[in-house]
Amino acid sequence: MDNADPAPAVGAPAEPVWRFLLRPRWLGWHLLMVVSFFGMFWLGDWQLRRALSGNGLSWAYTFEWPLFAVFAVVFWAKTIRDEFRIRRGEMPDPRAVAAEEAESLPAGVGSAVQAAGAVQAAGAVQSPSFAPGEDEDPELSAYNAYLARLNAEVKDHGRWHGLR
Repeated sequence: MDNADPAPAVGAPAEPVWRFLLRPRWLGWHLLMVVSFFGMFWLGDWQLRRALSGNGLSWAYTFEWPLFAVFAVVFWAKTIRDEFRIRRGEMPDPRAVAAEEAESLPAGVGSAVQAAGAVQAAGAVQSPSFAPGEDEDPELSAYNAYLARLNAEVKDHGRWHGLR
């Protein structure tokens, strides 16, 4: 999950790093994980009972659903670990990195990325606020802005999880 919570001010009293886990968005994320985990194990048990009653195809699902539950827990744990790293300063904030990289993009693309960052920070979906030049096709400019926004959102995502 992204960390849309503002950074504490320099003079503000420091709260424990783990406190973000008790915010409503994170509590919803934890609840979703618990329900998903037990739901997937219940589905695995259901498939096991079907397999034991003679449905041969259910044997694959008997092992597949618990495996999905393990993947969900690993994803949840990595998300929390990454958030801890960002808040402790061990890893740069992805939005700050995207904003720095947007400055080095060609003219027109950088403003699209900045507009996408503003949209992401506001939490609403809006079209970019830059106007295309006279020579540019408005539809192509909108599509390029969309691609720039997608690129900014996933920039260095694989490195966070040790994939690169």
